[in-house]
Amino acid sequence: MLLSLFLLLSGLVFGQKNVGYSQEVNNIQERIKKTWNHKESAIVFTGSSSIRLWKDLQERFPQTQILNTGFGGSESYDLLGYIDELVINYNPKKVFVYEGDNDIANGKKWREILNNLERITDKIHKKLPNTEVYLISAKPSIDRWKLRRKYRRLNKEIKNYAQRVAHVTFVDVWQVMLNGRKLNKSLFIEDGLHMTKDGYDIWEKELKPHVN
Repeated sequence: MLLSLFLLLSGLVFGQKNVGYSQEVNNIQERIKKTWNHKESAIVFTGSSSIRLWKDLQERFPQTQILNTGFGGSESYDLLGYIDELVINYNPKKVFVYEGDNDIANGKKWREILNNLERITDKIHKKLPNTEVYLISAKPSIDRWKLRRKYRRLNKEIKNYAQRVAHVTFVDVWQVMLNGRKLNKSLFIEDGLHMTKDGYDIWEKELKPHVN
């Protein structure tokens, strides 16, 4: 009896929305409403600020309608709560997800993050069974380099998960942002966390085969 109650409550908690993002999510929906052509297929890019700040996504991938629903500071739990508003409602043929970066920085364990990512893909595939989901690895950064072992472990587990599940692909941006074993610091702006144009050039190269 107690176990059943625990599982029920756990399921409810994992579906809750972080109300702190409600206004930002509303703003994203209003922005996309002005340009989204629902008669054409679309690809959704979503996740934390590395996606939100990628302002020229559509210009880099002009062959397909791109919808950027990234929301800064978000964690995997937040995207799980808003998966309908930010992804499913647009009926995308492909979804690129970048979450886990902030989770690790805020002390979350890889198991919790992976659990959220699994729930995200499950929710997408329950309503959109043929949609391809691409899980982008956590990136290295100057500001969070001290946490690199935790990021590497997370990336390893996400990769293992993607290899087991149909319509899920892992995209590694970690290794290509390094010079050997050292971080390529030229890829980051002054805050040591977010990327310059050169950083996004690298991401474009890695993601292009999957977008196209």
